Amino acid sequence: MKAMILAAGRGTRLQALTTDKPKALVKAGGMSLLERLIIKMKVQGVTKIIINVHHFADQLIDFLEEKNYFNIPIDISDESDELLETGGAILKAASLLGSDEDFIVHNVDILSDLDLRKIYQAHLSAKALASLAVKSRDTSRYLLFDEELSMRGWENRSSGERIIPEKSEGSLTPLAFSGIHVISPEIFPLFTARGKFSIIDTYLSLCKEHLIKGFRHDEGLWIDAGKPEGLQMANMLLGQL
Repeated sequence: MKAMILAAGRGTRLQALTTDKPKALVKAGGMSLLERLIIKMKVQGVTKIIINVHHFADQLIDFLEEKNYFNIPIDISDESDELLETGGAILKAASLLGSDEDFIVHNVDILSDLDLRKIYQAHLSAKALASLAVKSRDTSRYLLFDEELSMRGWENRSSGERIIPEKSEGSLTPLAFSGIHVISPEIFPLFTARGKFSIIDTYLSLCKEHLIKGFRHDEGLWIDAGKPEGLQMANMLLGQL
């Protein structure tokens, strides 16, 4: 399995913690978010990793060199000139990700007990263009899925905005995206946007004609450590508060 770690964000939600270092190197339970995720990926069968960098990119690269790249092939996708958001980041890394196999994309600030092998195998079995880890949790923005967990739309409950590219039979279930997905390289020729763009907008434009699946993990642990309250919870659970 290949994986891409999204580590380029400025980490503005963590305020003072990211004024002098990248979000990926913020520690949770005495270990950086990046190190925790790389170790998890190695244990669960990932054999190659691509990491995008922007904010304090040199520090992140120095860290990887000090750790001998964790003894796993790691390529850097350099976004130092411009932060590209998730969609743009994936497209920029296309040559590194290759066209030979499906790949995992994982936000660096997400801590979870989701077994990456399970979502990967479910994705392959469904022959989906993309499979998104989702949970039933409180948030302002939801992805909308039909009874077969195929993505059909999106809604923002704060603004009231709703996007449903195609009418579906039956009701749609709102689920929150967990920042973890598996993507087929067949998506690359389907990108119409360039530069800086959202992967969610891309999924919305494709879900009418292509299979974008949800993968529920409602019972599992999930923490957004990119928020102060999430990082505090992570430290409490990991015994380092």
